[in-house]
Amino acid sequence: MANINDLFSHNRAWAAEMERTRPGFFTSLTKQQKPKFMWIGCSDSRVPANQITGLEPGEVFVHRNVANVIVHSDLNALSTVQFAVDMLKVEHIMVVGHYGCGGVLAALNNTRVGLADNWIRHIQDVRDRHRGILDNLGPERRGDALVDLNVIEQVVNLCVSTVMTDAWAKGQKVCVHGWAFGVHDGLLQDLHMTVADTDQIEPAYRAAVEGVVAARR
Repeated sequence: MANINDLFSHNRAWAAEMERTRPGFFTSLTKQQKPKFMWIGCSDSRVPANQITGLEPGEVFVHRNVANVIVHSDLNALSTVQFAVDMLKVEHIMVVGHYGCGGVLAALNNTRVGLADNWIRHIQDVRDRHRGILDNLGPERRGDALVDLNVIEQVVNLCVSTVMTDAWAKGQKVCVHGWAFGVHDGLLQDLHMTVADTDQIEPAYRAAVEGVVAARR
């Protein structure tokens, strides 16, 4: 297991290797970032956005929190999205959950973890909203289903935020996508919750929830 000093050693080795194999790499990073993608994901250390998508530094703008929650009282998340949309002009925002998420499982099972219980309450709201779906699934399938449903609900939260409604009202072309990542196999799953305009929110939501029901039977 690495100690804290090893991180500096690894960093220097990585920087030297990058400069050797790709001269000018860091010079190019000093220029203004122009990513087309934004990733809103879980803080879980097993879910690194760049590696999962094969994107280079500078190609994806990232915001992470426990269980990839987007709520209208979280000015940190909304400010990050606003910068990505208004300043960077990203074209795609991916809200990405992951199977085996500790925050989602805590919400599902009413597990107390401490201060984060107040944050996880948002996911419990998703659980309660979809209680009928979850109760009709076997216990071994409920966790993954709630991961999917949580992503879908967070996409809706993002899409009805003033940041997105204002952008779409101006005709800005930016799509929001709901995905889930399998830590067990390294694969991304498209939950078919893709929205590019406020009029698409409701039909996309209904279809995506129905997709979860069909997939988890």
